[in-house]
Amino acid sequence: MPRFRFELLKECKKTGARLGRLHTPHGTVDTPAFMPVGTLGTVKTMTPEEVAGIGAQIILSNTYHLYLRPGSDVVKEMGGLHRFMNWDRPILTDSGGFQVFSLGDLRKISEEGVSFRSHLDGSTHFLTPEKATEVQMDLGADIIMAFDECTPYPCTHEYARSSAGLTARWALRCRRALSREDQALFGIVQGGVFKDLREESAKAITELDLPGYAIGGLSVGEPKPLMYEVLEWVTPHLPADRPRYLMGVGSPDCLLEGVFRGIDMFDCVLPTRIARNGTAITSQGKVVVRNASYARDPSPLDPNCGCYACRNYSRAYIRHLIKANEILGIRLTTIHNLFFLLNLMLEIRRAIAEDRFEDYYRDLIRFYPRDDESGYLDEEKGGESFGF
Repeated sequence: MPRFRFELLKECKKTGARLGRLHTPHGTVDTPAFMPVGTLGTVKTMTPEEVAGIGAQIILSNTYHLYLRPGSDVVKEMGGLHRFMNWDRPILTDSGGFQVFSLGDLRKISEEGVSFRSHLDGSTHFLTPEKATEVQMDLGADIIMAFDECTPYPCTHEYARSSAGLTARWALRCRRALSREDQALFGIVQGGVFKDLREESAKAITELDLPGYAIGGLSVGEPKPLMYEVLEWVTPHLPADRPRYLMGVGSPDCLLEGVFRGIDMFDCVLPTRIARNGTAITSQGKVVVRNASYARDPSPLDPNCGCYACRNYSRAYIRHLIKANEILGIRLTTIHNLFFLLNLMLEIRRAIAEDRFEDYYRDLIRFYPRDDESGYLDEEKGGESFGF
């Protein structure tokens, strides 16, 4: 049996939703799946045991950050990222491309790669597709991402075409550079918000015959309905027997809409970042628990949630902790937000398995409007370029 294998178990007859299993050297992931983000080799405020305990089967770590600190050579010397952070389940590492391209004036793109200055100390670095792959081989993740240019929004058709072409050429170089048989390389479809370019990019990337494919360059400022339209353009051009990964998306509405359109994997820093701002994701929208209106509220963050925080603590107590800058406060909101999304994905999988996903989607999506007034975008802003 190959070390990496994707099983497509079932497809919803009325939508594009898919039920699957992703087999990796460090275990199996049930899909659709949400991946908590452990940017620096840790999901903020939580131990790996706690992350596993709330249902996470796979996490994401960031190549850019670990390359700069502590250094991929250090991680390799310590036995790889799994051993370094004491996580024995699958890991996906992104290539660092999004963070590098978010540096703006601190980076310069060429055909060969990207030169950039570290946001930590201003030191100069040069990242190529080969180097990005080498760093990810040192880290030892189960799934690694091809180095790509994350096309900005908005941009011209000409720029998006050039960017998508560069991404395709870099993906080929990444495939040639990969020498570890225990790692699966995913290619990334770019092309901005232009249908012809997305289709061209999907064709070029899938011709590389990689184990999985990601859709990048979304959730970068475009309206949500436009993002969903792009998914509808792209997914028909991706092979059905490979996992499909929508990068950087993690609000409940986007997860539901993505699954509806055939996406298998998601990641986002949103649940952990807004948790640190005192915001909880609930079954009926967001709860900004730091607000004064919750000072005497004895109810849990979400009465319908079974997480540790909701079973044991009130909104009033969690608000007190956050206002007092107590670490326990953001631990509790983080535990809740991640549990909520992981449980959402579990319920989505059950709904697909039981042929009721369309009804489940319609019952839930009414709490999360399709436009940008869904309530999470304002909380998302600030630091997202670096995955904090």
